[in-house]
Amino acid sequence: MRYGERERIAEVIADAVRGAEPGEVPERLCAAAVRLLPVSGAGVSLSGEGMPVPLSASGEQAAHLMEVQATLGDGPCLRAAETGMPVFASDLTSGRDVSRWPVFAQQAAAAGVCAVYALPLGDRSVCVGTLDLYRDVPGELAEDEIRTARFVADVLMAALMTLPLVEEEGLRPPGEEPWLSSLATDHDVVYQAVGMVMAQLGVSADEALARLRAHAFAHGNTVLDEGRDVVGRRTRLDEPD
Repeated sequence: MRYGERERIAEVIADAVRGAEPGEVPERLCAAAVRLLPVSGAGVSLSGEGMPVPLSASGEQAAHLMEVQATLGDGPCLRAAETGMPVFASDLTSGRDVSRWPVFAQQAAAAGVCAVYALPLGDRSVCVGTLDLYRDVPGELAEDEIRTARFVADVLMAALMTLPLVEEEGLRPPGEEPWLSSLATDHDVVYQAVGMVMAQLGVSADEALARLRAHAFAHGNTVLDEGRDVVGRRTRLDEPD
């Protein structure tokens, strides 16, 4: 990356996060990605056991597509998290990308997204999540745009590695919760639901998560909403609908 190009990108990022509270940094970096790249939305997910944990997004469309992939257990962003390698689905309206992720491609198109570019936050040995970029028209990113996306992903990775340090006990105002607390709570709800489904159906954890996802998708819910219904005893998977 040329010096002038790096300086321009760094300036946009610095302007985006200036004065931000720790919990606001991921969302602001997503917004910076949208400013810097020819994309309509951006989101960041953390890697969880068996499913991604949506962290932040630049808008409702990106947030929706993150939840869709978490619910389906499939999509470019999950593949990037699994492999630690970038995954670019440049045309979700036809061809190879539709064949790879047929259900996700249909859901993405219905939401107005025609291309997804997922960059790992890390590498093959350690990947903590993904930066997910969404575009409303098909097409590949140019080489300079890929460099920019990688730069934003690197900054986001560094931010995620640094932010928890300033949120440790004794380093935040009294009574204020760590910025990842609500996210961890949401994530726990899904796994509480998985445990309940395991008991209801007598299946393994992987099978219970798959059943929870399938039930959520069949009823037009996200896996998080479905998990809340199971934990709240409003839904049982061992009973007919």
